[in-house]
Amino acid sequence: MRRPFKSNAQKRSVDSQRLTTLAQAVVQSSSRLEERNWEQQLDTLLRRLMKNDHQDIIDAALDHAFKLESNAYDTLMESAEAVSESCQIEYESTRYDALLIAAPILAWTRFSIASGPLPIEAHATLSAQLYAHVLAANAKMAMAPMLFSIDQLPRNHAETFALTQRLAQAALKGAIAKFDAHQPETAPFLADTRYLVAAVVAVTGEPLFRWQESPESGERDLALAQWNAQALASITRLLPGCGVELLLPEAYFAACREGDRNIRPASIRAAVHYLTNTLNVEPAALQAIIGGFGEDEGGGRVDEYRISFALANAQDVIYGVVWPLYGPEDEDDLPYEAAVSADPSLAAGTERRSPLGEIFSLLEECGVPHVKHHAEHFPMDFCDDCGAPLFPDIDAELVHAEMPEDAPTSSGHLH
Repeated sequence: MRRPFKSNAQKRSVDSQRLTTLAQAVVQSSSRLEERNWEQQLDTLLRRLMKNDHQDIIDAALDHAFKLESNAYDTLMESAEAVSESCQIEYESTRYDALLIAAPILAWTRFSIASGPLPIEAHATLSAQLYAHVLAANAKMAMAPMLFSIDQLPRNHAETFALTQRLAQAALKGAIAKFDAHQPETAPFLADTRYLVAAVVAVTGEPLFRWQESPESGERDLALAQWNAQALASITRLLPGCGVELLLPEAYFAACREGDRNIRPASIRAAVHYLTNTLNVEPAALQAIIGGFGEDEGGGRVDEYRISFALANAQDVIYGVVWPLYGPEDEDDLPYEAAVSADPSLAAGTERRSPLGEIFSLLEECGVPHVKHHAEHFPMDFCDDCGAPLFPDIDAELVHAEMPEDAPTSSGHLH
């Protein structure tokens, strides 16, 4: 299921209308040549708008396309992402392709997860390891000297476009881009994603990544294995007290989506680990309550699951984890959700490829035996005072998640 692009834009300009029209034209093309012609016009307009920081115009077009036609929205979003994370640059009479990439790092802990400026030695070591195991032989790269949290990444396409241009120029000049050491603070979570961000450049038409140099299958898996083997020690030193898993460095938006998807299981494992250690109980002493939440007023679409944790046979929700859905995941959940709602005992035997099935499997793996899934869909409610998400209790009431008063305090929250 596609997701609406959040926008506050009210009035559509001529350029905004043109973006929607071009996206529809791409969808309606009857040949590759026609499609590429429309795409070129769409990309040119997007590039001009991003260069001039007119994100509001792009947002308005995305919002209108979402309401108008799913394929046009998907096309416009794909083009906006492509234009903001890639470009062509002429440097010393040679034309180069440039791509913004990200290396997602999954981290979980009972304490805090670091972010911010990279030490000079760590920046040099990680850059060398990207060159050795991920990038094509003739590619050049400039990596930002920062370990980013999601709150410190670009907030929209125009900001991403500016970062791509900045790092691409640094890559061509063999320079290190400077970043403000005073980055926005990030909310403390028990499980979260950190990112290394870089621009990779190569002569136009030449490969950017090592797996592009060979047609053999498995090259991407090999690159990931080598990246983990060589970079894990350096990154672990940057994140003391954390469990760490590295994902494949790849194009910026694709990498960010993979980070978002893959941190979700770690969030549940970190929650159970934290609760059992903080409360000095076994996992079997916990119960989990799962509710589907959505912005759709009709209640038909699930945008995220919220998993409440409580002590077994107790009413109070002591912690909560949010499991957002991406792409078509909510549609994948429909058969599983229907089966489990009709008979909860089927949870152990029903096909578990869906997100809801994965949540059941993770809770079982973590040793939490008592799991309640509410069949009704809940509104996306948050606390009016602090903005925290509200979680379902055993009676399907939405409540604040609060630890017992006598529990030790912690610096972390849960996703």
